Parts: sequence; C-alpha cells; structure tokens
Amino acid sequence: MSFVSYFPGRGTVRETAYLEGKAEGEAKGVLRVLEVRGLAVGDDVRARITACTDLDRLNDWLDRAGIVQSAEELFTEAED
Repeated sequence: MSFVSYFPGRGTVRETAYLEGKAEGEAKGVLRVLEVRGLAVGDDVRARITACTDLDRLNDWLDRAGIVQSAEELFTEAED
C-alpha cells in the first residue's frame, strides 16, 4: 500500500484497522457508483474491488467508475 499515514500511533494495530476501514469504505464507494449508474457488477468484479487494500488504486477506480461503460472496464487501464 503506497498510502502515507500520519495516523497517531503509526505502525500499530490501530493504524492497520483504520487503513483497512478506509479501504473498505472506498471499495463500497466504487461499487455504489457502478450500481447507481446501472452497470452490472458480477461476483468476480465485486470480489476484486472488495479485496483491494491499495488506497491509490481504489481512488483511481472510484474516479473511473463514473465514466466506464462496464464494471469490467474499470480494470483495463488501471493495471497499465
């Protein structure tokens, strides 16, 4: 994860839990945007998004969720 944290107690279990919660929230946001747009979100796409803990990647997916034509398209340029 390339996210730099200034969380009090850096490197602790609390920070880890905080960052995991932040990633979970971002993943929910990506899924919500796709669903509100009426795009089909298959189980494999949902699993890939919810399993991701890289905040930079999740933020990229969130940005792209508003413009892709299919949920699967979310991953095409993000990996390049």
